[in-house]
Amino acid sequence: MTRDAHHATSVGSFEGRTALITGAAGDIGRAAALRLSAAGAEVAVADHPAAIDRLEATVAACRNACPDAAVRPFPFDVVDATATSEAIESVVSQIAPPDLVFNNAGVQGAFAPVHAYPLDDAARVLAVNVVGAINVIGTSTAAMVAAGVSGSVVNMSSMAGVTGAPNMMAYSTSKAAIIGLTKSTAKDLAPHGIRVNSVSPAFIGPGAMWDRQIEMQAGAGTQYFPADPEQVAEMMINMIPMRRYGSINEVIDVVLWLLSESSSYVTGVNIEISGGSA
Repeated sequence: MTRDAHHATSVGSFEGRTALITGAAGDIGRAAALRLSAAGAEVAVADHPAAIDRLEATVAACRNACPDAAVRPFPFDVVDATATSEAIESVVSQIAPPDLVFNNAGVQGAFAPVHAYPLDDAARVLAVNVVGAINVIGTSTAAMVAAGVSGSVVNMSSMAGVTGAPNMMAYSTSKAAIIGLTKSTAKDLAPHGIRVNSVSPAFIGPGAMWDRQIEMQAGAGTQYFPADPEQVAEMMINMIPMRRYGSINEVIDVVLWLLSESSSYVTGVNIEISGGSA
């Protein structure tokens, strides 16, 4: 079995469930939408309004893969608390309170050592990755609590937030914050039957984020990586004990398990999807 064949792994049906996926115009969000809609969930896919074409492409991909897929786009900016609240109100009124939330929106930001890092970019990364995640989890779980609905939230962290990554000060900081957000909100929401967990992938590919990361690390001009992106990619692979990057579907396998009732006694946990790197 190849690593991409893992997507056949089943955690059961999501019939009767309503899922909200942010960052759904990207590779990982689109893969989650494909898997959840194929498993019977009604899926609200969300991303920034500037990404509406790619968000519509996610909807089309789901419907092409499964003509009966119930997928609708809800473009909004996660940093805007009012827009976030209005979008989730629309999900509630058009579908139902989302009881499955993949809090996945995020940006990598610039690549530079801290003494040269552009602070306006750091503020942008923290706004999207941290404030945006807070807005989404706060508003979506408020809708669950108001409706008396139990559910599951999966926040997207990163191994950069676990170990720290050179030249990625803002991203590493933001993803460490997501782990803290997960542990705190899991305690707040446990009395309401809402579980909160996070996942921390290491190097995942192929895809836009992998390609961008190797290009940007090559261009950062520090001791950690050479200037040749191909050499950077080889070095990154060699950092992983399993000697390969992970596939997007290997990330989604873990996300779906955490969203499903198969993980019904798991909350407040960050799962590292790292091929053995630490």
